Amino acid sequence: MSWWDGFVVALANPGFLIAALGGSIGVLGTTGAVILWTISILLGALQNNIYAELATMFPEKSGGLAIYAHEAFRKYTNFVGPVVAFGYWMGWSVVLSINGLIVGTLIVTQWFPDATWTTGQQAANSIGFGLSWPIIIGVASIIIVWLFNIFGVRPAVWFGYVTGGLLLIPAFVLMFLPYITGDWHSANMTSEITANGGFFLAITWLYFMCWSSYGFECVAAFAPEYHNTEKDTPLALRAAALFSIVVYVLLPLGLGGTLGTATVAADPTFIAFYVNAFDILVGNALANVMVVCLVAGLILSMNTATMDGARALYGISNEGMTIKQLGTLTKRKVPGLAMTTDMVLNILLIVFFHGVIAILAVSNVGYVLATVCALFGFVLLRKDRPNWPRPIKLAKPWVPLAFLLASINLFFLVCGGFVFADKYGYGMDKTLIGVAVLVVAFLLYIYRHVVQDKTGVRFRDPAQPMPADSPSASTPV
Repeated sequence: MSWWDGFVVALANPGFLIAALGGSIGVLGTTGAVILWTISILLGALQNNIYAELATMFPEKSGGLAIYAHEAFRKYTNFVGPVVAFGYWMGWSVVLSINGLIVGTLIVTQWFPDATWTTGQQAANSIGFGLSWPIIIGVASIIIVWLFNIFGVRPAVWFGYVTGGLLLIPAFVLMFLPYITGDWHSANMTSEITANGGFFLAITWLYFMCWSSYGFECVAAFAPEYHNTEKDTPLALRAAALFSIVVYVLLPLGLGGTLGTATVAADPTFIAFYVNAFDILVGNALANVMVVCLVAGLILSMNTATMDGARALYGISNEGMTIKQLGTLTKRKVPGLAMTTDMVLNILLIVFFHGVIAILAVSNVGYVLATVCALFGFVLLRKDRPNWPRPIKLAKPWVPLAFLLASINLFFLVCGGFVFADKYGYGMDKTLIGVAVLVVAFLLYIYRHVVQDKTGVRFRDPAQPMPADSPSASTPV
Protein backbone atom coordinates (compact mmCIF):
# COMPACT_ATOMS: atom_id res chain seq x y z
CA MET A 1 0.00 0.00 0.00
CA SER A 2 1.06 3.56 -0.64
CA TRP A 3 0.32 6.33 1.85
CA TRP A 4 -2.43 7.48 -0.52
CA ASP A 5 -4.18 4.09 -0.27
CA GLY A 6 -4.15 4.47 3.51
CA PHE A 7 -5.60 7.97 3.25
CA VAL A 8 -8.43 6.73 1.01
CA VAL A 9 -9.66 4.61 3.94
CA ALA A 10 -10.43 7.86 5.78
CA LEU A 11 -12.73 9.00 2.96
CA ALA A 12 -15.49 6.89 4.53
CA ASN A 13 -15.44 9.06 7.66
CA PRO A 14 -18.14 11.53 6.47
CA GLY A 15 -20.56 8.60 6.62
CA PHE A 16 -19.82 8.14 10.33
CA LEU A 17 -20.41 11.85 10.95
CA ILE A 18 -23.71 11.79 9.03
CA ALA A 19 -25.02 9.13 11.41
CA ALA A 20 -24.67 11.16 14.61
CA LEU A 21 -24.70 14.80 13.46
CA GLY A 22 -28.46 15.29 13.60
CA GLY A 23 -28.80 13.96 17.12
CA SER A 24 -25.96 16.17 18.32
CA ILE A 25 -27.41 19.34 16.77
CA GLY A 26 -30.85 18.58 18.16
CA VAL A 27 -29.51 18.53 21.74
CA LEU A 28 -26.40 20.72 21.65
CA GLY A 29 -27.50 23.32 19.12
CA THR A 30 -25.61 24.12 15.93
CA THR A 31 -22.73 26.01 17.55
CA GLY A 32 -22.49 23.54 20.43
CA ALA A 33 -22.28 20.64 17.99
CA VAL A 34 -19.51 22.33 15.98
CA ILE A 35 -17.46 22.94 19.14
CA LEU A 36 -17.78 19.38 20.45
CA TRP A 37 -17.18 17.70 17.08
CA THR A 38 -14.02 19.81 16.76
CA ILE A 39 -12.80 18.69 20.20
CA SER A 40 -13.62 15.06 19.44
CA ILE A 41 -11.86 14.92 16.07
CA LEU A 42 -8.73 16.57 17.56
CA LEU A 43 -8.65 13.87 20.26
CA GLY A 44 -8.97 11.24 17.52
CA ALA A 45 -6.07 12.76 15.58
CA LEU A 46 -3.78 12.66 18.63
CA GLN A 47 -4.70 9.06 19.38
CA ASN A 48 -4.13 8.01 15.79
CA ASN A 49 -0.49 8.96 16.05
CA ILE A 50 -0.10 6.67 19.07
CA TYR A 51 -1.70 3.75 17.21
CA ALA A 52 0.91 4.08 14.46
CA GLU A 53 3.67 3.05 16.88
CA LEU A 54 1.58 0.18 18.22
CA ALA A 55 0.71 -1.10 14.74
CA THR A 56 4.35 -1.29 13.66
CA MET A 57 5.27 -3.20 16.83
CA PHE A 58 3.09 -6.13 15.76
CA PRO A 59 3.14 -6.18 11.95
CA GLU A 60 2.13 -9.84 11.75
CA LYS A 61 -1.07 -9.37 13.79
CA SER A 62 -4.38 -7.99 12.54
CA GLY A 63 -7.25 -6.78 14.68
CA GLY A 64 -6.47 -3.14 15.42
CA LEU A 65 -6.90 -1.69 18.89
CA ALA A 66 -7.98 -4.99 20.45
CA ILE A 67 -4.73 -6.72 19.54
CA TYR A 68 -2.61 -3.86 20.92
CA ALA A 69 -4.57 -4.00 24.18
CA HIS A 70 -4.26 -7.80 24.41
CA GLU A 71 -0.49 -7.70 23.89
CA ALA A 72 -0.09 -5.01 26.53
CA PHE A 73 -2.29 -6.61 29.21
CA ARG A 74 -1.56 -10.33 28.71
CA LYS A 75 1.32 -10.11 31.19
CA TYR A 76 -1.21 -9.02 33.82
CA THR A 77 -4.40 -10.78 32.68
CA ASN A 78 -5.67 -12.62 29.61
CA PHE A 79 -9.22 -11.48 30.21
CA VAL A 80 -8.82 -8.02 28.67
CA GLY A 81 -8.11 -9.34 25.16
CA PRO A 82 -11.32 -11.28 24.38
CA VAL A 83 -13.62 -8.68 25.96
CA VAL A 84 -11.99 -5.75 24.19
CA ALA A 85 -11.80 -7.67 20.91
CA PHE A 86 -15.56 -8.19 20.85
CA GLY A 87 -16.19 -4.60 21.91
CA TYR A 88 -14.00 -3.33 19.09
CA TRP A 89 -15.62 -5.69 16.58
CA MET A 90 -19.12 -4.59 17.56
CA GLY A 91 -18.14 -0.93 17.26
CA TRP A 92 -17.28 -1.52 13.61
CA SER A 93 -19.97 -4.12 12.93
CA VAL A 94 -22.89 -1.76 13.65
CA VAL A 95 -21.90 0.30 10.60
CA LEU A 96 -24.22 -2.16 8.80
CA SER A 97 -27.34 -1.44 10.84
CA ILE A 98 -26.65 2.29 11.22
CA ASN A 99 -25.93 2.85 7.52
CA GLY A 100 -28.83 0.58 6.56
CA LEU A 101 -31.25 2.66 8.63
CA ILE A 102 -29.84 5.89 7.16
CA VAL A 103 -30.23 4.50 3.63
CA GLY A 104 -33.83 3.45 4.30
CA THR A 105 -34.74 6.81 5.84
CA LEU A 106 -33.19 8.81 2.97
CA ILE A 107 -34.89 6.70 0.28
CA VAL A 108 -38.33 6.96 1.89
CA THR A 109 -37.98 10.67 2.63
CA GLN A 110 -36.80 11.60 -0.87
CA TRP A 111 -38.92 9.35 -3.09
CA PHE A 112 -41.70 7.82 -0.99
CA PRO A 113 -42.74 10.45 1.56
CA ASP A 114 -46.25 8.98 1.83
CA ALA A 115 -44.93 5.52 2.82
CA THR A 116 -45.75 5.91 6.50
CA TRP A 117 -46.76 2.31 7.34
CA THR A 118 -45.38 1.03 10.64
CA THR A 119 -46.03 -1.84 13.01
CA GLY A 120 -44.83 -2.61 16.52
CA GLN A 121 -42.62 -0.36 18.62
CA GLN A 122 -41.32 2.77 16.86
CA ALA A 123 -40.34 5.30 19.55
CA ALA A 124 -36.78 6.49 18.96
CA ASN A 125 -35.45 5.61 22.43
CA SER A 126 -37.46 2.44 22.98
CA ILE A 127 -36.55 -1.24 22.74
CA GLY A 128 -38.93 -3.68 21.05
CA PHE A 129 -39.77 -5.25 17.72
CA GLY A 130 -40.96 -2.78 15.13
CA LEU A 131 -41.08 -2.48 11.35
CA SER A 132 -41.39 0.46 8.98
CA TRP A 133 -40.38 1.02 5.39
CA PRO A 134 -37.00 2.57 6.36
CA ILE A 135 -36.30 -0.46 8.58
CA ILE A 136 -37.34 -2.92 5.84
CA ILE A 137 -35.11 -1.17 3.29
CA GLY A 138 -32.27 -1.18 5.81
CA VAL A 139 -32.68 -4.92 6.45
CA ALA A 140 -32.78 -5.56 2.69
CA SER A 141 -29.54 -3.58 2.28
CA ILE A 142 -27.84 -5.69 4.96
CA ILE A 143 -28.97 -8.95 3.33
CA ILE A 144 -27.88 -7.84 -0.16
CA VAL A 145 -24.44 -6.87 1.11
CA TRP A 146 -24.22 -10.23 2.95
CA LEU A 147 -25.11 -12.16 -0.22
CA PHE A 148 -22.55 -10.17 -2.19
CA ASN A 149 -19.82 -11.21 0.25
CA ILE A 150 -20.91 -14.76 1.10
CA PHE A 151 -20.43 -15.73 -2.55
CA GLY A 152 -16.89 -14.43 -2.42
CA VAL A 153 -17.37 -11.49 -4.78
CA ARG A 154 -14.40 -9.29 -3.95
CA PRO A 155 -14.32 -5.65 -5.02
CA ALA A 156 -11.62 -4.25 -7.28
CA VAL A 157 -8.91 -1.88 -6.10
CA TRP A 158 -10.94 1.12 -7.17
CA PHE A 159 -13.81 0.11 -4.85
CA GLY A 160 -12.52 2.20 -1.97
CA TYR A 161 -12.04 5.20 -4.24
CA VAL A 162 -15.63 4.95 -5.46
CA THR A 163 -16.90 4.66 -1.88
CA GLY A 164 -15.09 7.77 -0.72
CA GLY A 165 -15.81 9.71 -3.90
CA LEU A 166 -19.57 9.20 -3.76
CA LEU A 167 -19.72 10.21 -0.11
CA LEU A 168 -17.60 13.30 -0.71
CA ILE A 169 -19.92 14.84 -3.32
CA PRO A 170 -22.88 15.50 -0.96
CA ALA A 171 -20.47 16.17 1.92
CA PHE A 172 -18.74 18.95 -0.02
CA VAL A 173 -22.13 20.39 -1.02
CA LEU A 174 -23.05 20.71 2.66
CA MET A 175 -19.61 22.02 3.62
CA PHE A 176 -19.04 24.74 1.01
CA LEU A 177 -22.13 25.50 -1.07
CA PRO A 178 -24.12 27.35 1.66
CA TYR A 179 -21.62 30.23 1.54
CA ILE A 180 -21.82 30.46 -2.25
CA THR A 181 -25.62 30.33 -2.46
CA GLY A 182 -26.13 32.68 0.48
CA ASP A 183 -28.13 30.11 2.44
CA TRP A 184 -25.77 30.19 5.40
CA HIS A 185 -26.91 32.60 8.16
CA SER A 186 -25.08 33.33 11.39
CA ALA A 187 -28.46 33.64 13.14
CA ASN A 188 -28.84 29.88 12.69
CA MET A 189 -25.76 29.23 14.85
CA THR A 190 -26.88 28.75 18.44
CA SER A 191 -25.66 26.74 21.42
CA GLU A 192 -28.03 24.81 23.67
CA ILE A 193 -25.39 23.13 25.85
CA THR A 194 -25.89 25.35 28.89
CA ALA A 195 -29.67 25.30 28.62
CA ASN A 196 -29.92 21.52 28.23
CA GLY A 197 -27.47 20.31 30.88
CA GLY A 198 -24.10 22.02 30.74
CA PHE A 199 -20.80 20.23 31.32
CA PHE A 200 -22.04 16.67 31.77
CA LEU A 201 -24.33 16.94 28.76
CA ALA A 202 -21.23 17.86 26.76
CA ILE A 203 -19.28 14.93 28.25
CA THR A 204 -22.10 12.53 27.38
CA TRP A 205 -22.06 13.67 23.76
CA LEU A 206 -18.29 13.54 23.56
CA TYR A 207 -18.77 9.89 24.56
CA PHE A 208 -21.24 9.31 21.71
CA MET A 209 -18.97 11.11 19.24
CA CYS A 210 -16.09 8.68 19.85
CA TRP A 211 -17.62 6.09 17.49
CA SER A 212 -17.68 8.61 14.64
CA SER A 213 -14.64 10.82 15.07
CA TYR A 214 -12.19 8.11 16.19
CA GLY A 215 -13.02 5.91 13.20
CA PHE A 216 -10.04 6.84 11.08
CA GLU A 217 -7.80 4.94 13.54
CA CYS A 218 -7.95 2.16 10.93
CA VAL A 219 -5.48 4.25 8.87
CA ALA A 220 -2.84 3.60 11.54
CA ALA A 221 -3.71 -0.09 11.67
CA PHE A 222 -2.46 -0.46 8.09
CA ALA A 223 1.01 0.83 9.05
CA PRO A 224 2.79 -2.54 8.57
CA GLU A 225 1.33 -2.87 5.05
CA TYR A 226 2.70 0.36 3.57
CA HIS A 227 5.55 0.19 1.06
CA ASN A 228 7.76 2.22 3.39
CA THR A 229 6.35 2.05 6.92
CA GLU A 230 8.44 4.84 8.39
CA LYS A 231 7.75 7.24 5.52
CA ASP A 232 4.24 6.32 4.35
CA THR A 233 2.60 5.96 7.77
CA PRO A 234 3.16 9.57 8.92
CA LEU A 235 2.01 10.83 5.51
CA ALA A 236 -1.18 8.77 5.64
CA LEU A 237 -1.82 9.82 9.24
CA ARG A 238 -1.34 13.52 8.57
CA ALA A 239 -3.47 13.46 5.42
CA ALA A 240 -6.25 11.52 7.15
CA ALA A 241 -6.13 13.76 10.21
CA LEU A 242 -6.23 16.98 8.15
CA PHE A 243 -9.07 15.69 5.97
CA SER A 244 -11.11 14.50 8.97
CA ILE A 245 -10.59 17.74 10.90
CA VAL A 246 -11.78 19.77 7.91
CA VAL A 247 -14.88 17.60 7.41
CA TYR A 248 -15.80 17.37 11.10
CA VAL A 249 -15.59 21.15 11.51
CA LEU A 250 -16.99 22.45 8.21
CA LEU A 251 -19.83 19.97 7.62
CA PRO A 252 -21.60 20.68 10.95
CA LEU A 253 -20.89 24.39 10.44
CA GLY A 254 -22.24 24.51 6.88
CA LEU A 255 -25.31 22.40 7.54
CA GLY A 256 -26.06 24.03 10.89
CA GLY A 257 -25.84 27.53 9.44
CA THR A 258 -28.19 26.52 6.64
CA LEU A 259 -30.97 24.81 8.60
CA GLY A 260 -30.60 26.01 12.19
CA THR A 261 -31.16 24.09 15.41
CA ALA A 262 -34.96 24.12 15.37
CA THR A 263 -35.29 22.51 11.93
CA VAL A 264 -32.90 19.66 12.77
CA ALA A 265 -34.39 19.11 16.24
CA ALA A 266 -37.89 18.86 14.72
CA ASP A 267 -36.86 15.81 12.66
CA PRO A 268 -37.68 12.70 14.73
CA THR A 269 -35.39 10.52 12.58
CA PHE A 270 -32.41 12.93 12.79
CA ILE A 271 -31.65 11.80 9.22
CA ALA A 272 -34.44 13.09 6.96
CA PHE A 273 -33.29 16.70 7.43
CA TYR A 274 -30.42 16.06 4.99
CA VAL A 275 -32.98 15.88 2.18
CA ASN A 276 -34.32 19.26 3.28
CA ALA A 277 -30.80 20.71 3.21
CA PHE A 278 -30.16 19.42 -0.33
CA ASP A 279 -33.49 20.86 -1.52
CA ILE A 280 -32.48 24.28 -0.20
CA LEU A 281 -28.93 24.24 -1.56
CA VAL A 282 -29.26 22.60 -4.99
CA GLY A 283 -32.99 22.33 -5.66
CA ASN A 284 -35.21 19.26 -5.80
CA ALA A 285 -33.83 17.85 -9.07
CA LEU A 286 -30.18 17.88 -8.00
CA ALA A 287 -31.22 16.80 -4.51
CA ASN A 288 -32.15 13.47 -6.12
CA VAL A 289 -28.56 13.17 -7.35
CA MET A 290 -27.16 14.05 -3.94
CA VAL A 291 -29.28 11.41 -2.22
CA VAL A 292 -28.29 8.80 -4.82
CA CYS A 293 -24.60 9.56 -4.19
CA LEU A 294 -25.10 9.43 -0.43
CA VAL A 295 -27.05 6.16 -0.53
CA ALA A 296 -24.58 4.50 -2.91
CA GLY A 297 -21.61 5.60 -0.83
CA LEU A 298 -23.21 4.33 2.39
CA ILE A 299 -24.03 0.94 0.85
CA LEU A 300 -20.48 0.59 -0.42
CA SER A 301 -19.26 1.40 3.08
CA MET A 302 -21.55 -1.33 4.41
CA ASN A 303 -19.82 -3.78 2.10
CA THR A 304 -16.43 -2.79 3.49
CA ALA A 305 -17.78 -3.08 7.06
CA THR A 306 -19.06 -6.60 6.30
CA MET A 307 -15.66 -7.66 5.02
CA ASP A 308 -13.77 -6.07 7.91
CA GLY A 309 -16.18 -7.11 10.67
CA ALA A 310 -16.33 -10.74 9.55
CA ARG A 311 -12.56 -10.96 9.21
CA ALA A 312 -12.18 -9.42 12.66
CA LEU A 313 -14.30 -12.24 14.12
CA TYR A 314 -12.30 -14.73 12.07
CA GLY A 315 -9.04 -13.30 13.45
CA ILE A 316 -10.35 -13.27 17.04
CA SER A 317 -11.19 -16.96 16.71
CA ASN A 318 -7.77 -17.83 15.29
CA GLU A 319 -6.17 -16.03 18.24
CA GLY A 320 -8.09 -18.35 20.58
CA MET A 321 -10.30 -15.59 21.97
CA THR A 322 -13.68 -17.02 20.92
CA ILE A 323 -15.27 -20.23 19.63
CA LYS A 324 -13.58 -22.18 16.84
CA GLN A 325 -16.57 -22.07 14.50
CA LEU A 326 -16.08 -18.37 13.82
CA GLY A 327 -12.58 -19.13 12.53
CA THR A 328 -13.71 -21.34 9.64
CA LEU A 329 -13.76 -20.54 5.91
CA THR A 330 -16.28 -21.60 3.28
CA LYS A 331 -15.42 -23.29 -0.02
CA ARG A 332 -15.14 -19.81 -1.48
CA LYS A 333 -12.48 -18.93 1.12
CA VAL A 334 -14.62 -16.43 3.01
CA PRO A 335 -15.47 -16.50 6.76
CA GLY A 336 -19.09 -17.44 6.10
CA LEU A 337 -20.25 -18.08 9.67
CA ALA A 338 -18.61 -14.86 10.88
CA MET A 339 -20.36 -12.92 8.09
CA THR A 340 -23.69 -14.54 8.95
CA THR A 341 -23.21 -13.69 12.63
CA ASP A 342 -22.55 -10.09 11.60
CA MET A 343 -25.69 -10.03 9.47
CA VAL A 344 -27.99 -11.55 12.12
CA LEU A 345 -26.73 -9.20 14.84
CA ASN A 346 -27.31 -6.13 12.69
CA ILE A 347 -30.79 -7.21 11.61
CA LEU A 348 -31.69 -7.65 15.28
CA LEU A 349 -30.30 -4.21 16.07
CA ILE A 350 -32.18 -2.48 13.27
CA VAL A 351 -35.59 -4.02 14.11
CA PHE A 352 -35.31 -3.62 17.90
CA PHE A 353 -33.69 -0.14 18.09
CA HIS A 354 -35.38 2.54 16.06
CA GLY A 355 -32.79 5.28 15.72
CA VAL A 356 -29.15 5.43 14.68
CA ILE A 357 -27.99 6.97 17.98
CA ALA A 358 -29.78 4.23 19.94
CA ILE A 359 -27.89 1.57 17.97
CA LEU A 360 -24.68 3.51 18.45
CA ALA A 361 -25.35 3.66 22.21
CA VAL A 362 -25.42 -0.16 22.37
CA SER A 363 -22.09 -0.61 20.59
CA ASN A 364 -20.22 2.43 21.83
CA VAL A 365 -19.43 1.04 25.30
CA GLY A 366 -17.26 -1.71 23.76
CA TYR A 367 -15.57 0.59 21.26
CA VAL A 368 -14.64 3.23 23.84
CA LEU A 369 -13.43 0.49 26.22
CA ALA A 370 -11.16 -0.77 23.42
CA THR A 371 -9.84 2.77 22.94
CA VAL A 372 -9.12 3.15 26.67
CA CYS A 373 -7.33 -0.20 26.91
CA ALA A 374 -5.25 0.43 23.77
CA LEU A 375 -4.06 3.82 25.05
CA PHE A 376 -3.22 2.48 28.51
CA GLY A 377 -1.61 -0.44 26.66
CA PHE A 378 0.76 1.97 24.92
CA VAL A 379 1.99 3.12 28.33
CA LEU A 380 2.39 -0.48 29.57
CA LEU A 381 4.29 -1.58 26.46
CA ARG A 382 6.74 1.29 26.82
CA LYS A 383 7.33 0.16 30.43
CA ASP A 384 7.36 -3.62 29.93
CA ARG A 385 8.97 -3.91 26.49
CA PRO A 386 11.36 -0.96 26.19
CA ASN A 387 13.66 -2.75 23.72
CA TRP A 388 10.96 -4.14 21.43
CA PRO A 389 11.55 -3.07 17.79
CA ARG A 390 9.55 0.05 16.95
CA PRO A 391 9.87 1.18 13.31
CA ILE A 392 7.93 4.25 14.41
CA LYS A 393 8.83 5.46 17.91
CA LEU A 394 7.20 8.58 19.31
CA ALA A 395 9.03 11.00 21.57
CA LYS A 396 8.86 10.47 25.36
CA PRO A 397 6.17 13.17 25.96
CA TRP A 398 3.70 10.95 24.10
CA VAL A 399 3.72 8.47 27.00
CA PRO A 400 2.10 10.83 29.56
CA LEU A 401 -0.09 12.18 26.76
CA ALA A 402 -1.34 8.65 26.02
CA PHE A 403 -2.11 8.19 29.73
CA LEU A 404 -4.02 11.49 29.74
CA LEU A 405 -6.00 10.57 26.62
CA ALA A 406 -6.86 7.15 28.08
CA SER A 407 -8.05 8.81 31.28
CA ILE A 408 -10.17 11.32 29.34
CA ASN A 409 -11.84 8.53 27.36
CA LEU A 410 -12.40 6.53 30.55
CA PHE A 411 -14.12 9.61 32.00
CA PHE A 412 -16.29 9.82 28.86
CA LEU A 413 -17.18 6.14 29.22
CA VAL A 414 -18.09 6.30 32.91
CA CYS A 415 -20.10 9.53 32.62
CA GLY A 416 -21.65 9.16 29.18
CA GLY A 417 -22.16 5.41 29.20
CA PHE A 418 -23.27 4.94 32.81
CA VAL A 419 -23.69 7.83 35.26
CA PHE A 420 -25.58 10.18 32.91
CA ALA A 421 -26.88 7.61 30.41
CA ASP A 422 -30.50 8.13 31.45
CA LYS A 423 -30.35 11.87 32.10
CA TYR A 424 -28.44 13.09 29.04
CA GLY A 425 -27.93 9.99 26.90
CA TYR A 426 -30.08 7.35 25.24
CA GLY A 427 -30.72 5.20 28.30
CA MET A 428 -28.86 2.89 30.64
CA ASP A 429 -30.72 -0.02 29.02
CA LYS A 430 -28.69 0.51 25.82
CA THR A 431 -25.44 0.53 27.80
CA LEU A 432 -26.37 -2.63 29.67
CA ILE A 433 -27.12 -4.44 26.41
CA GLY A 434 -23.66 -3.44 25.21
CA VAL A 435 -22.19 -4.74 28.46
CA ALA A 436 -24.14 -7.98 28.03
CA VAL A 437 -22.41 -8.50 24.66
CA LEU A 438 -19.05 -8.16 26.41
CA VAL A 439 -20.11 -10.68 29.07
CA VAL A 440 -21.14 -13.14 26.34
CA ALA A 441 -17.73 -12.58 24.71
CA PHE A 442 -16.02 -13.50 27.97
CA LEU A 443 -18.15 -16.64 28.36
CA LEU A 444 -17.32 -17.70 24.78
CA TYR A 445 -13.64 -17.26 25.62
CA ILE A 446 -14.06 -19.53 28.67
CA TYR A 447 -15.97 -22.09 26.57
CA ARG A 448 -13.26 -22.07 23.90
CA HIS A 449 -10.47 -22.94 26.35
CA VAL A 450 -12.35 -25.20 28.76
CA VAL A 451 -14.64 -27.15 26.40
CA GLN A 452 -13.21 -26.87 22.89
CA ASP A 453 -9.45 -26.70 23.47
CA LYS A 454 -9.52 -28.46 26.88
CA THR A 455 -6.52 -26.40 27.99
CA GLY A 456 -8.17 -24.68 30.90
CA VAL A 457 -8.26 -20.94 31.44
CA ARG A 458 -4.94 -19.22 32.09
CA PHE A 459 -5.25 -16.01 34.06
CA ARG A 460 -2.22 -14.55 32.32
CA ASP A 461 0.42 -15.43 29.75
CA PRO A 462 4.12 -14.64 29.91
CA ALA A 463 5.09 -11.86 27.54
CA GLN A 464 8.24 -11.90 25.43
CA PRO A 465 10.46 -8.85 26.00
CA MET A 466 11.48 -9.17 22.34
CA PRO A 467 9.83 -10.79 19.28
CA ALA A 468 10.22 -14.57 19.17
CA ASP A 469 12.24 -14.43 15.93
CA SER A 470 14.59 -11.77 17.25
CA PRO A 471 18.20 -12.86 17.91
CA SER A 472 18.06 -11.04 21.23
CA ALA A 473 14.82 -12.65 22.39
CA SER A 474 15.14 -13.83 25.98
CA THR A 475 13.14 -15.76 28.54
CA PRO A 476 9.47 -14.72 28.81
CA VAL A 477 8.53 -12.58 31.77
